[in-house]
Amino acid sequence: MSFSLDQGELLVVAGPNGAGKTTLVRTLARLSRPSAGTVRLGGAEWLDAPATRQREVGLLSHSTYLYDRLTALENLEFYSRLYGLADPQARIRSALEKAGALDLADRRAGTLSRGQAQRVSIARAILHDPRLLLLDEPHAGLDPHSIRRLNDALADLRTAGRAILLTTHDLARVPESAARFLILVEGRVVDAGRRDDARNGLERRYERAVAGSAGEP
Repeated sequence: MSFSLDQGELLVVAGPNGAGKTTLVRTLARLSRPSAGTVRLGGAEWLDAPATRQREVGLLSHSTYLYDRLTALENLEFYSRLYGLADPQARIRSALEKAGALDLADRRAGTLSRGQAQRVSIARAILHDPRLLLLDEPHAGLDPHSIRRLNDALADLRTAGRAILLTTHDLARVPESAARFLILVEGRVVDAGRRDDARNGLERRYERAVAGSAGEP
């Protein structure tokens, strides 16, 4: 596959289970190493960039990366120290508010439901204001209100110039602020385009692309 993602753009990568969405996210986050190809971030080579550049990326994956024995607040305080954030308490409060998780600040991570932990994980991912935000199935476990809060936060981040890549297999939850989409099947891009071009037909386009790929010899 080959694609670009600009500042202030939200790109949706859709595909069925096993399509390669998580592998793509892990590669961009430098958690997995590709056997070939290149990745550039901010115009510079990314895969072998210094570890100090890792703070340029925020990651939400299937793992929460939260410590069960710490409260949500203590988890974010820990990550704020890792990133060397100035005025960490203000940054933590802002991140929790954007994720709809401020009421969970004093709860231990190990006691949170799947949806609650997801909200705190979203706060962790945006805490350091990364230039690139990678979200792997971010709506999983969220109730409708939390989904709206997340999509509003993503729209604000996009307006602020952040680049966002979001994977999903549930197109009904795709944020309105998503401008472009890729449809991924078995590690290949089988369709791509602008969201406006597929208005009111993105789900049908997805179904056709997946069915057509499955029918290939």
